[in-house]
Amino acid sequence: MLISILMSRTFPDKPLTAKGQLLADLFAQRIVFLDGAMGTMIQQYKLEEKDFRDASFDDVKGDLKGNNDLLSITRPDIIETIHRQFFDAGADIIETNTFSGTTIAQADYGLEHRVRDINIESAKLARKVADAVAAEQGRPTFVAGAIGPTNRTCSLSPDVNRPEYRATSYDELYKAYYEQVEDLVAGGVDLLLPETVFDTLNLKACLHAIEDFFDTQETRLPVIVSVTITDQSGRTLSGQTVEACWNSIRHAQPLCVGLNCALGADLMRPFLEELSRVADTYVHVYPNAGLPNPLADTGYDETPEHTGGAVGSFARDGLVNMVGGCCGTTPDHIAAVIQEVSQYAPRQVSTVIPAQRLSGLEAFNVIIGETPFVNVGERSNVTGSPRFKKLIKADDFTGALAIVQSQVDKGAQIIDINFDEGMLDGEACMTRFLNLVASEPDICKVPIMIDSSKWSVIEAGLKCVQGKCIVNSISLKGGEDEFRAQARKIMRYGAAVIVMAFDEKGQAATKDDKVAIAERSFKILTEEVGMDPQDIIFDLNILTVATGMEEHNNYAVDFIEAVEEVKKRCPGARTSGGLSNISFSFRGNNPVREAMHAAFLHHGIAKGLDMAIVNPGMLMDYNEIDPAFKGLVEDVLLNRNDDATEKLIDFAEAIKSGAVTLGSGTPEERINSAMLEGMNLLRELFERATKENNPEVLEAFLKSGSGAVPAAAEKKKRLT
Repeated sequence: MLISILMSRTFPDKPLTAKGQLLADLFAQRIVFLDGAMGTMIQQYKLEEKDFRDASFDDVKGDLKGNNDLLSITRPDIIETIHRQFFDAGADIIETNTFSGTTIAQADYGLEHRVRDINIESAKLARKVADAVAAEQGRPTFVAGAIGPTNRTCSLSPDVNRPEYRATSYDELYKAYYEQVEDLVAGGVDLLLPETVFDTLNLKACLHAIEDFFDTQETRLPVIVSVTITDQSGRTLSGQTVEACWNSIRHAQPLCVGLNCALGADLMRPFLEELSRVADTYVHVYPNAGLPNPLADTGYDETPEHTGGAVGSFARDGLVNMVGGCCGTTPDHIAAVIQEVSQYAPRQVSTVIPAQRLSGLEAFNVIIGETPFVNVGERSNVTGSPRFKKLIKADDFTGALAIVQSQVDKGAQIIDINFDEGMLDGEACMTRFLNLVASEPDICKVPIMIDSSKWSVIEAGLKCVQGKCIVNSISLKGGEDEFRAQARKIMRYGAAVIVMAFDEKGQAATKDDKVAIAERSFKILTEEVGMDPQDIIFDLNILTVATGMEEHNNYAVDFIEAVEEVKKRCPGARTSGGLSNISFSFRGNNPVREAMHAAFLHHGIAKGLDMAIVNPGMLMDYNEIDPAFKGLVEDVLLNRNDDATEKLIDFAEAIKSGAVTLGSGTPEERINSAMLEGMNLLRELFERATKENNPEVLEAFLKSGSGAVPAAAEKKKRLT
């Protein structure tokens, strides 16, 4: 029952194949057993160049030794023997000999044209052994189509001097993975296994290709995903934490997700525990046999007994649903693992509370009722920040990155990025800038909001971000068919989405129109497209008040009341808006604008506003607004009297002319008071830093001042 719920939640119109359903049922009954290391077993044969060739490779120049995937063609006897040995050890699943079976990986040998042969022959060979063992031993056996990570990364540059450069692209990876999936399925595999993933963006391209392939089929195969944590930092090579990586791929709803390679079982425990906690699907582990040792027969230190005991402890503690072995593990290791693990019940799939699960390098979970109001940094937007626009048009992307860094330092939890300007190549700018952002760990630790009115720019951005990002935005403006198509693509890329309150008639201004469009959009997305309500964010159009036009006077009230109603009618969805729009009538008068923003947020948050696109460095404390000034601002925002706009305009002019000063005392007195307050705070920080012998206390306080602390700048330089 559980697995049918897991699978049907995302793919209601695609039943599993009969063999796929049999595997799903097995997961529900007991811990499942995977094979061990194909490469380790091949090494025992001490093969020569001639073993990697047959007549079909006579015209291939260069060494082929080490290209193990070719052995399915040139030495099928060896591969068949290894498969059988792992089945005889008790494995339920063997992997095809196709770890490097993509055009990208085979390009190193000039064998892109042989990829189809490699995958089909490897799958057929594994299928032959699996079927024979099933007949002989009277038990179900399964073949996993092994899909390696390729030897390139889509999130990182191989050239430290060109951080925006990539040796491959999302589109290239997608094409290579699609071809491999197509060939593995043609060869007869029972499930697909993207494994040893070190870059989540590579994996997202793979999962995208897999789902697009299944769109062409009447049934689908189970998918198991395996990620590699490269060291004890608990991060992938591309920098993500375990939970951040899961948030990035959760949309694909794999049958099972887990960890393999890089570490032995002993060192994997904390990361497996984390994954077991956050993943609401089955979880696996297949570790290396300890750390590498070139003097050992298998290249690794651990004995079968040690590996079996370590993996057995995972099963004892209820952490796993499938186990196996990676580098250095032989049939003896797998037999020992099975002996230890078989006595334990499988892990119970975690029940996680509903949340909007985003990620950069780190996870960011927005939980209704628990997560405070979310600030989305607005300054990396050419349409809203003259300074950012000037830097981009001057090709100073490094200076533009500093603006983004400043927003994160000042409290932005998500970064909005927009290049919608007529003289810019939006697709190229978005790609280049996001690649640069990915090279700055202090920036890309937070989720990205890809902001554009052009779908091509949005899609270009989606192909650059390994984390779970937010698309800003789509709407019903172009009709329902376009809306559905874009929403489905966003889901395929694994992103959340902002839905603007627009329809075929235009922009919603009144409460009733905002609510009606949101409710209509919500039903299409959840009932027809199948989107998780937690991934939907409604921007109900914050429109400008105090324009002098009477029909605009209720815009703020309409927005705030619409937020409250939409949260009732669209359960699970979030609400947002572009805050600066509300005060646009007072551009050039920051005191008035900041007070309007603070008051608007105060009332909006009280009614359920979850997030807004803001300048995090210019958010005023609502409780510190001068009471008389606050009254004038709220008269306008809440449309409390007919002359509210006129009074606020008069007050704003008085502020600009200097006739009115905000706060108590003369300007000189207020400056002196602020300086004294700052000196007292610095004294307290110095005392704390001295007591704790921790200069980073001061660095953290001063970090927002660019260059204020050389040590902080040097630390950032080292990270990049």
